[in-house]
Amino acid sequence: MNEQAQTEATDGGPFGKPLFDDPGTRALSRVGVVDIGSNSVRLVVFDGAARSPAYFYNEKIMCALGAGLSETGKLNPEGRIRALAALQRFQLLAEGMGLPGLTAVATAAVRDAEDGPAFREEVFQKTGLRIWVIDGEEEARLSAQGVLLGWPGAFGLICDMGGSSLELAEIREGRVGKRLSTSELGPLKLRALKGGTRARNDHIRGVIDRLAERMGPQHDRLFLVGGSWRAIARIDMARRNYPLKVLHEYRMTNTAVRETLAYIAERSPEALKAETGISGARMDLIPYAAEVLGRLVRTFRPLDIAISSYGIREGLLYEQMPQRLRDRDPLIEACRFAEAKDARLPGFGRILYDFVMPLFPTATPPQKRLIKAACLLHDVSWRAHPDYRAEVCFDNATRANLGGLKHSERVFLGLALLHRYRNKREGTAFEELYGLLDAKGQHMAEVLGKAMRFGAMLWMQNTSATGHLEWNSRRRRLILSMPERAMPLYGEVAQSRMASLAQTMGATVTIRKLP
Repeated sequence: MNEQAQTEATDGGPFGKPLFDDPGTRALSRVGVVDIGSNSVRLVVFDGAARSPAYFYNEKIMCALGAGLSETGKLNPEGRIRALAALQRFQLLAEGMGLPGLTAVATAAVRDAEDGPAFREEVFQKTGLRIWVIDGEEEARLSAQGVLLGWPGAFGLICDMGGSSLELAEIREGRVGKRLSTSELGPLKLRALKGGTRARNDHIRGVIDRLAERMGPQHDRLFLVGGSWRAIARIDMARRNYPLKVLHEYRMTNTAVRETLAYIAERSPEALKAETGISGARMDLIPYAAEVLGRLVRTFRPLDIAISSYGIREGLLYEQMPQRLRDRDPLIEACRFAEAKDARLPGFGRILYDFVMPLFPTATPPQKRLIKAACLLHDVSWRAHPDYRAEVCFDNATRANLGGLKHSERVFLGLALLHRYRNKREGTAFEELYGLLDAKGQHMAEVLGKAMRFGAMLWMQNTSATGHLEWNSRRRRLILSMPERAMPLYGEVAQSRMASLAQTMGATVTIRKLP
């Protein structure tokens, strides 16, 4: 065995040894975070694979703590009552879940309000929960770290809009760079600004011009973090009749943003609410957020715009991770965790990956990553009813909370897993999603799925392969080599699956018996 093979045998393959059960990261398996913002108060409990955690619990209360703050200098009295009730509930929930404690952070409203310290003391007296007030630059840093949780090594500008403030941070090569914060662009503050639309737009332009001067050129991707941005993305989806209603990693062009802002201006809030299901409290803030977004795009001229569902809460989790865990691929770590938890034979995914890879000799690193993910997930839905396994696989891959996946990659993964359980993809409820992936990608996903479908028939143990594939693209020949003792595995069903794979590849099949 050569040095590379020895390394891969001990570390779990070319994607590294899984870390989710490592003693150094096991403490991150369940972490509770409370985010007390100007508009909402939210509890999130993360669970599962530490690098790409599942949302064990997620509850949000729209409290509008920052409403009226510009005029009174104090927290919204009604919002304060609602926030306290929510925090009392969250503390009891945390105790019921057996959490060691909650990490609670407050941002602009509590930070700026005269009665912010009194509110914190009241919360502590009634719940025992200590609230850590973070400044604007720290808020920007944590939001940027939340983005890095899902996009390791990303380049771009993070823009986090809360109810009372807006934060900017740049990320480069997995690190957070310059950070800025302003309380002048939060929707709750803009709503209270005197002078109407013209005065407001002049104010927004002046503030963003000053921010741009301090941040410098930022022409990579613009990552949008915050509920108002997500609401605008939902409207963009509705305008485009976009089929995959997953906000995380949803992409918009500069042109699409301009068209959607015009779409918002042309329609009443009631019509938009009916079309998208956005709450009334959120809809009230969208016109102000839209004005800010329009100026941001015109000023910074980003390469494109991406929605991030990850922000401060995820940034707090990222903060607790050792660097070696931060450096891992969130998709692969999540898939490893799913295989270990749900597959019938954990570890076989790596064997299957080695088995199918000869079919993809020109695969790029991003494609190899998706092939690896598919192999790890190929058997995690075995408990589903046989008639619905293919659909369950596709649905899980396209809609699950997985980081590091573009929408087209979600469809690729979904199609590969769908073909793991059925030959044809026509006749499902997901056909409108297939168009998010080009024809070449669809064909590659089908080949991968059928190769996994066949490879699973050769399952004997998870420590060695019972055969191997070769692909002669020039002669269009698919060669299966198997030891003679394993040939009984190549029965009628296996032969049928091999024939389906060969047909998809336009290949003939050759079987070689090995001693």
